[in-house]
Amino acid sequence: MSRILANGIKNCNIPTNRCYGTKSQKIIAVRREDQSVWERRAPLSPANVKRLVSKENVKVIVQPSNRRAYPMQAYLNAGAIVQEDISEASVIFGVKQVPADQLIPSKTYCMFSHTIKAQESNMPLLDTILEKNIRLIDYEKLMDASGQRVVAFGKYAGVAGMVNILHGIGLRLLALGHHTPFMHIGPAHNYRNSSMARQAIRDAGYEIALGLMPKSIGPLTFVFSGSGNVSQGAQEVFQELPCEYVPPEMLRKVAEHGSPNKIYGCQVRRRHHLERKVGGGFDPQEYDEHPERYISTFSKNIAPYASVIINGIYWAVDSPKLLTIPDAKHLLRPANTPWLPTSIGAPALPHRMLAICDISADPGGSIEFMNECTTIDTPFCLYDADRNKDTKSFKGPGVLVCSIDNMPTQLPTESTDFFGDLVFPFIMNILQSDAERPLDQHKFMPEVHGAIIASNGKLTPNFEYIQDLRQQSNRSRHKSDFENDQLKKVLVLGAGYVSTPLVEYLHREKNCAITVASALKEQSDEIAHKFPGVESLYVNVLDNEDSLSELIATNDVVVSLLPYNLHAGIAKICIENKTHLVTASYTNDDVRSLHESAVDAGITILNEVGLDPGIDHLLAMECIHEVQKSGGKIESFVSYCGGLPAPEFSDNPLRYKFSWSPRGALLNTISAARYLSKGQIVEINGGGDLMSSTRDLDFLPGFNLEGFPNRDSTAYANLYGIKDALTVLRGTLRYKGYSENIKVLQFLGLIDPNPHPILHPKGPDITWRVLICNLLGLEDTNIFYENLKSLITERTNSDNAVECLESLGLLEECGVVKMGTPLDTLTHFLSTKLKLEPHERDLVILRHDVGIRWPDNKREIRGINLVVYGDVNGYSAMAKTVGYPTAIATKMILDGEIQERGIVHPFTSEIYRPMLSRLKLEGLNSSETSKFF
Repeated sequence: MSRILANGIKNCNIPTNRCYGTKSQKIIAVRREDQSVWERRAPLSPANVKRLVSKENVKVIVQPSNRRAYPMQAYLNAGAIVQEDISEASVIFGVKQVPADQLIPSKTYCMFSHTIKAQESNMPLLDTILEKNIRLIDYEKLMDASGQRVVAFGKYAGVAGMVNILHGIGLRLLALGHHTPFMHIGPAHNYRNSSMARQAIRDAGYEIALGLMPKSIGPLTFVFSGSGNVSQGAQEVFQELPCEYVPPEMLRKVAEHGSPNKIYGCQVRRRHHLERKVGGGFDPQEYDEHPERYISTFSKNIAPYASVIINGIYWAVDSPKLLTIPDAKHLLRPANTPWLPTSIGAPALPHRMLAICDISADPGGSIEFMNECTTIDTPFCLYDADRNKDTKSFKGPGVLVCSIDNMPTQLPTESTDFFGDLVFPFIMNILQSDAERPLDQHKFMPEVHGAIIASNGKLTPNFEYIQDLRQQSNRSRHKSDFENDQLKKVLVLGAGYVSTPLVEYLHREKNCAITVASALKEQSDEIAHKFPGVESLYVNVLDNEDSLSELIATNDVVVSLLPYNLHAGIAKICIENKTHLVTASYTNDDVRSLHESAVDAGITILNEVGLDPGIDHLLAMECIHEVQKSGGKIESFVSYCGGLPAPEFSDNPLRYKFSWSPRGALLNTISAARYLSKGQIVEINGGGDLMSSTRDLDFLPGFNLEGFPNRDSTAYANLYGIKDALTVLRGTLRYKGYSENIKVLQFLGLIDPNPHPILHPKGPDITWRVLICNLLGLEDTNIFYENLKSLITERTNSDNAVECLESLGLLEECGVVKMGTPLDTLTHFLSTKLKLEPHERDLVILRHDVGIRWPDNKREIRGINLVVYGDVNGYSAMAKTVGYPTAIATKMILDGEIQERGIVHPFTSEIYRPMLSRLKLEGLNSSETSKFF
């Protein structure tokens, strides 16, 4: 009997009763795939369909699709009906997710739904399934009694993934300057089948065995994570190359001294890298039940010796990650391989790790920095760890990543055959499903019953946790739980000059919500007006701790630009609310004591990420670590930093101007100091001795500079890891003449931080000349002016004292705004008198002099300079050099690049390298000089 099908294809061979079915006949449908233009697979092959039709009397409806690898005629020949309408079927089989608007109510759907981890992008699909009373069977949860998956495309994901990454390695190595046999391997979908791909790989392997790999590349090591179908499929392809397997403990040896005429493989199982957080050891049953009790040592013991990582493991929530974002920063550091024969035309690799093939394709999962799947159209990206960004290129810094989430479709016919044969034993049991009947009225096999995600309008008991995960995701505030498009919230406390560039940097991110809170509302309003979407709030942190706590609780990171003495209190509130904190200030003892509490709260309190402290640390650690890695020894470390007016605006006795409160700078001049000089500790008493310890500095001869020690420098011998250094000094820079004139102010008592009766705010009005007379101990404040000047010169023993005081206006008959103490009164006066005006620009100078002894006993003095000018009517140099690094550090916490918890400083390469890299993009560049002796 002949009939015309819905798609116009004439079929003369299908019996009438098969076409239309009977009441007792089961009907299933194979839907058309529409998730990707590359999706050419089907859940059942024509051979599977033929068995169902001829042996099980099942009516099979196949939606027409010219994209499907198996042609429609093949399904017609197998006995299927090819038609658009599949509503007659009670069970509908597909491969990937079904668009929500195409779901037919009260049906049973079998598919990979990608909902079991509460994947946000697929939650609308799950909601529609529940709303339409659909029974969902997810292939991913078809498991046997031991918990092993029984239905998967895994093997061919591994096969296709391995072909793809070998193709990618050829292109990446070419971009790095090396032609290799891998160049003759194409992407998986270029081959008719896997046999043709394997032949191309065998051909490449033959050339490798002949010694045609460049020697400067060194040995190549492939690490396979897991032992399941994915890993096995990948290794089947890998074994077409001349290869030798080694256990994990031998990886380092072969990575450094293996043969270039073969490729080394290493299969890593759970026991090789998972161990208990407490006590060590690995128990597979305990791990399955409590993965949160374990950590992974993969990044420390295995990844450093891997050229290529083939990741095929299933990652569950709460399981340790194989590689985190900070791990990548460590692993992608320059390799030290002096034994390899290199030259300009035969360069060494920039780092050992070349590529990662994340076949699991789980964004943010076991490979944390793989936050977005690649596609068959664009199968590779280059992840730059220092920038925490990826580019669609083979050239540049970084590791090549391939993370296609539908790799099996690159080998569609083989994948369909393989998958269909696996799912076939369960089809007849699934066919009893009637989505309108309660689940308990069915007799499903245990494997099928365990794979039912939703039924009768609700999640089944085993999957009710999905709703909990969704709620947790909504409440989560820390980056480790962020999805890429989730809003990140930053609270900035303080709205001074430094705040504006910080807010500007963070405002570049569309998914960053910024609130600026200040006791000076007009300042925070001004910032909010410049950057649309930024919120301005009035907050006095000393007034209402409860309100501040409520505000901090709603944010992911707090940036405090307030005075350092307030940071301990703010840190305590951040710990209570489990909110990260960033400051640009030195870590005082009160903050340091909160380390354990911050660790327990799971938050980062990152300090000293401004200029000084901040950029000075970054440049110091970069130099020190580079020297130590190359076998050198630091014998001395001398550093000076200062913010100054540009030379053309330094025309005042202090050669100094202020773009913020002068109090800190003035108070620093009477502080104590301590440093190490030629093996001896030098102590400078507080109260004013510091200004007698200045020295002339000529490292930049065009500037007339002097410097004096700052705080306790000896602590940095330990902090910087240079305990053997004989000289360690960190100091402050000023233009020459600053210290001499500060000594005049000190002598007169103008920098005294203690209360003075004459300066009580409610006392009688006085002039500056009266105040000076009083501080000199003169009972008669009506002294003749010339006599007063002579007395000042005599008492201070300085010919410049009078000129200094006159130029500053401190001998004038103008009123004093009394602030209780001489220091605070002078601070208030100079904040206006020596204010850096908008049309003026400032200058930041940072200098490190590092004394190095090399293994050959040569000595080097390496100078590191950072010179930054402010912009007229723009950001000051101080605002840029404090605001930008603080903003960069804040974003690194938001993006999960900094995951160390507790009190943290920017002393590790995982922090200072990306910060320096990004500061360069903001125009903050350092330069180096070197002298050998």
